[in-house]
Amino acid sequence: MAAAPARTDSKSQASIPPYMKAISGSLGGVVEACCLQPIDVIKTRLQLDRGGAYKGIAHCGSTVVRTEGVRALWKGLTPFATHLTLKYTLRMGSNAMFQTVFKDSETGKVSNHGRLLSGFGAGVLEALAIVTPFEVVKIRLQQQKGLSPELFKYKGPIHCARTIVREESFLGLWSGAAPTVMRNGTNQAVMFTAKNSFDVLLWNKHEGDGQALQPWQSMISGFLAGTAGPFCTGPFDVVKTRLMAQTRDGEGGLKYRGMVHAIRTIYAEEGLVALWRGLLPRLMRIPPGQAIMWAVADQVTGLYEKRYLLNAPL
Repeated sequence: MAAAPARTDSKSQASIPPYMKAISGSLGGVVEACCLQPIDVIKTRLQLDRGGAYKGIAHCGSTVVRTEGVRALWKGLTPFATHLTLKYTLRMGSNAMFQTVFKDSETGKVSNHGRLLSGFGAGVLEALAIVTPFEVVKIRLQQQKGLSPELFKYKGPIHCARTIVREESFLGLWSGAAPTVMRNGTNQAVMFTAKNSFDVLLWNKHEGDGQALQPWQSMISGFLAGTAGPFCTGPFDVVKTRLMAQTRDGEGGLKYRGMVHAIRTIYAEEGLVALWRGLLPRLMRIPPGQAIMWAVADQVTGLYEKRYLLNAPL
């Protein structure tokens, strides 16, 4: 009779190692980038549109295709796909490592408070190490308009990065770091906590139980978990894009001097709604992106659970 509790305790402590979480995230990132790059291009164009050239998502997309060709919807794919793969690798791996700090030593469980802090820490880390420099390059490439590549200032991702470093110093690659940290930290805190909660509420799925969700189940949980972030972090995303896109004028000056100044300037010149510009494309891109990423990641971690956790000696 005394053996049963020991079995339960041991099973409750079973967990997927951080390196497996990192691998699952990298594979999910590749698939997500290829599927959703056009939406990201449209989102960036709308956020940079101060003169009202685009009337909405459909008009923006059709205008880009008509004036620049279909391939323009995949502008910046190389840095975007690389950045997503590295970002999800770091995000999933670091979140798993942070969660080990907040695990209950007796039950092996992580509280929602611990999940929020772990997610925020993973978001801050990915923002500083990967997201900011890659998005600076991606946004500079995406904002270039026209059908003649030879007229573009930036000829490709590497040339773009080199030009930024030469003209704006190495720190130019970290333009907009502050709003990026706030956006990613908040997003991941909410996303990881919500994903776990939806898995438990909808499918009675607990990490380490040796069970794997069906892809459609992971997609539903991931989609729902990805909806809250864009509403909470809209202003940070708009400010991030403006700071990353701006270059020095002829006198060496910058329109926006920092995150707070950018928020105040955009509000004064364009109104409060402008701080949530591009929200609809973000909602079209982030929740589906999370659905795709988690569908892939959960299958990878599910295979690991079935092979190594379900059949592990307890």
